[in-house]
Amino acid sequence: MSNTSLIIEERSRDIGDFMVGRLLPFRKKRMVGPFVFIDHMGPSQVGPERYMDIGPHPHTGLSTLTYLFEGELMHRDSLGTVQRIGPGSVNWMTAGKGIVHSERTPEDMRGGKSFTAHGYQIWVALPREHEKVEPSFTHVPASDLPNWKEDGLDFILVAGKAFGRQSPVPVYSDLYMIDIRAEQEAAFGLRDLQGEIGVCIVKGSIETCGEVISEGNLLVAKPDAPCRIQVGAGSHLLIFGGSPFAEERYIYWNFVSSDKDDLERAKEAWRDDQFPAIPGESGRIALPGESF
Repeated sequence: MSNTSLIIEERSRDIGDFMVGRLLPFRKKRMVGPFVFIDHMGPSQVGPERYMDIGPHPHTGLSTLTYLFEGELMHRDSLGTVQRIGPGSVNWMTAGKGIVHSERTPEDMRGGKSFTAHGYQIWVALPREHEKVEPSFTHVPASDLPNWKEDGLDFILVAGKAFGRQSPVPVYSDLYMIDIRAEQEAAFGLRDLQGEIGVCIVKGSIETCGEVISEGNLLVAKPDAPCRIQVGAGSHLLIFGGSPFAEERYIYWNFVSSDKDDLERAKEAWRDDQFPAIPGESGRIALPGESF
């Protein structure tokens, strides 16, 4: 019997000037471990006439993880953070009780220049006891992430704990996110990973339980029964997951909570301009279907 419980195909979503492929949430699978939202950005050509400009918007009850393969972004937030992120590094922003941030193409990459943008924007729900922590931001350079080679595969531990290693990204729950690349065909076992497991095929394909799954899909393994996967030559995977929460998580726009009333309070606070501002930024993105 197949160990595959669900295969989720990327669905196109418009985030303004750009289209992204959304993997989570999905109607049949709202979360994988604590991961509640995964958008695949690109690969897209940015410039010379349009650039990434996601203006000030709020978050609560979650941590965001930005991980790029190509291109660069400038992050600014209401803590006063100004942080450029490039390929292989991690921007980890914990919203907690509330934070506002923007993400834009850096100024020195504009002015008619063009480049490829490719990466993932990920949300990780916070445990209930940490949903209202003070907001914080951490940037981890690519050189600080654990990386190793094994059985013909290149590994990077982006976040969390796995295979006896730990990423310096300051997570709040039992989770892992692993970047895996295969120059040649190779086998990989999932049995050492705990909790729920998601396998995102960024490039190439995998074969598992007699089925070939190609890029642009997310495979969610059955609990307690993960089998081995055969990774195709030249393939690129992101494997993520961890222990699921006991309570359901609710999502409205950029807000996540175990309590629906918290979502209503966050909506009202954003309407009433009660969130902190980003130094040097102006304007705000309105709630869906509304305007300022």
